[in-house]
Amino acid sequence: MHLRLIVFFAIGVALISAAAEIQNQKAPTLDELVAKNIRAKGGADALHALQSLKLTGKMLVNEGQIQLAYTEIKKRPGEVRTEESLQGMTAIDAYDGKEGWRVFPFQGRKDPEKMSADDAKPLIEDAEIDGPLVDWKTKGSTIEYLGTEDVDGTQAYKIKVVRKNGDISFVYLDPDYFLEIRVLTQRLRHGSQEEVETDVGDYEKIAGVFMPFSFESGRKGDPDKQKIIIEKAEANVPVDDAIFRFPTK
Repeated sequence: MHLRLIVFFAIGVALISAAAEIQNQKAPTLDELVAKNIRAKGGADALHALQSLKLTGKMLVNEGQIQLAYTEIKKRPGEVRTEESLQGMTAIDAYDGKEGWRVFPFQGRKDPEKMSADDAKPLIEDAEIDGPLVDWKTKGSTIEYLGTEDVDGTQAYKIKVVRKNGDISFVYLDPDYFLEIRVLTQRLRHGSQEEVETDVGDYEKIAGVFMPFSFESGRKGDPDKQKIIIEKAEANVPVDDAIFRFPTK
């Protein structure tokens, strides 16, 4: 009887070990995940050919009770401008690759104001046309694979990205399509730690590249997040660099 139990125990251990070995063999490496992400988006050539991008749609805030017209223009290597319009007023946030500035008329501030380096951090991230994983070495980032984590019922691959400015983004990839479904960013702003969670989805193909058309973003744990819905995307549109620079007149 004791011998039979020992045999069954040994068989059980062997099966568990074999299952674990198979699981380990199937686990992708960090390089494989990055490569799959690039292929899923359309491939490196298509991504690099996308030099500018204009997105138009709407922004929903205050639990969807307020809707603003939304426009975002990006241009390589790292310029971005966003506009949110409501009732004849337009808020602007822009980054020209060196400094950021804004116009925020909703609080009576109609003149352009330069941003601090901390306030410009989100714009630097938004300026990335292809996301934090593509060309991460060139961008001066370091990355690390942290296994899988549940994202609203999906066991997503989790990759830690440490940017050259020290900010950290946790990128979650869908296990079937290897596209981003969530990005959690931790950054230091004005001496305080900030965590911003952005869920992305509704991917569509533009100029050979799959881009998200839905963004839901806000501080982690805050149920009231702003949502951006893209209704039109234009690739490689002519863009005057002057729109990203701080107005001098």
